[in-house]
Amino acid sequence: MPTILVVDDESNIRRMVSRLLESEGYRTREAVDGRAALDEVESEEPDIILLDLAMPELDGLATLERLRSGWPSLPVVMMSGQATLTDAVQATKLGAFHFIEKPLSPESVLLTLKRALELRRARDLSRALVTELGAGEELIGSSEAMRETRTLIEQVAPTQARVLLTGESGTGKELAALALHQRSERADGPFVRVNSAAIPRDLVESELFGHERGAFTGAVEKRRGRFELADGGTLFLDEVGELSAEAQAKLLRALESGEIERVGGQYPISVDVRVIAATNRDLRAEVEAGRFREDLFYRLDVIPIEMPPLRDRLSDLPELVSHFLARLKVRDGLVPPIFGEEAIARLSEYTWPGNVRELANICERLAILYPGRELGASEVARVLPGGGVGGSEPGGLGLPRRGPLSERLDTVERLLIEEALDAAEGIVADAARALETDRANLYRRMKRLGIER
Repeated sequence: MPTILVVDDESNIRRMVSRLLESEGYRTREAVDGRAALDEVESEEPDIILLDLAMPELDGLATLERLRSGWPSLPVVMMSGQATLTDAVQATKLGAFHFIEKPLSPESVLLTLKRALELRRARDLSRALVTELGAGEELIGSSEAMRETRTLIEQVAPTQARVLLTGESGTGKELAALALHQRSERADGPFVRVNSAAIPRDLVESELFGHERGAFTGAVEKRRGRFELADGGTLFLDEVGELSAEAQAKLLRALESGEIERVGGQYPISVDVRVIAATNRDLRAEVEAGRFREDLFYRLDVIPIEMPPLRDRLSDLPELVSHFLARLKVRDGLVPPIFGEEAIARLSEYTWPGNVRELANICERLAILYPGRELGASEVARVLPGGGVGGSEPGGLGLPRRGPLSERLDTVERLLIEEALDAAEGIVADAARALETDRANLYRRMKRLGIER
């Protein structure tokens, strides 16, 4: 439940606004002036601030300036009955989300807060994704292939050019997209990801472009799509080759015009978004087969960047292993094993169909099974597909013989799903067919087990 801090020196205004918000399900806190507001935020950051302009001692603009320096991502909505155009311009320059005039209209207040919350959620989603991928993290590897890839990213990132990231699943396309965003002029804006394959086909347009209330069954309220949430930043369209023909047509119009239209909407909405797309399919072959629009392909393929597969840069294995083990130690508190020369050599003999993502999974399995131990070729072979069982349970999954049943079952399920995904080169639909289940069920199981593809 979102918390709104209402800041006004008039007690009746604070009381009236708080009652309105509480009737709509919000939590509220109150502050009598700017200094009290800063103390409240210091104590516990709210989701949004409603801030009056005219207050004694520390007025609204001075308070806003201090809030921007200490809490830059906190949305602040200014309100005033005496505001001039100069005040409104100054508040906007200082980063106010919106300016509403007194006497306050309940509809205006609620609509503005709803939009401010959507902005906050988009920023939180962007920060969570950046944290998950590794903020500021370099693409790991000193091989010639990776040096060339990083150089190209450095050249392209500062431009507004669209980028099409290609390559097998698990090669690091999402991390490359984040690197492009972080090195661009849009780095302070949102980084919004859309996995085109994970969205049901009948909801793709709503997810991308949003919808109006009543646009279809279940659309009980208006919703902003990912294009609007990415306004001023970067939209990463992963698995773009999975989009339906109708979604491709709407995406093409958005790229050509810089405008989108919500499902059920009547008016276009301008958006300022840099689109980075990714696919593990051969889009040229898809165009020739009539499954992907040729005009959309050329709109996306302004700067192509192909991510090299792990088998073509095996010299990067020691760096990658060290990186993944350090991350497991920090993230999960695992005591990393020690990889001897024979262990690295055994890793180098494997073909890595799942690429860097599969290597990360193998490192995690080894860290769980052999914490703090020095590894040789036999321990590595035990967890590699087709590498032997070496005293494990039936099926060659490399499981210990003891432990709670629920945890052991989860481990079996996780390994089976990961092996199916690796064999399918990360294509969830193909993995689902191999496991004889539907894609939606496989996605639910992946989410429960923390498997991300």
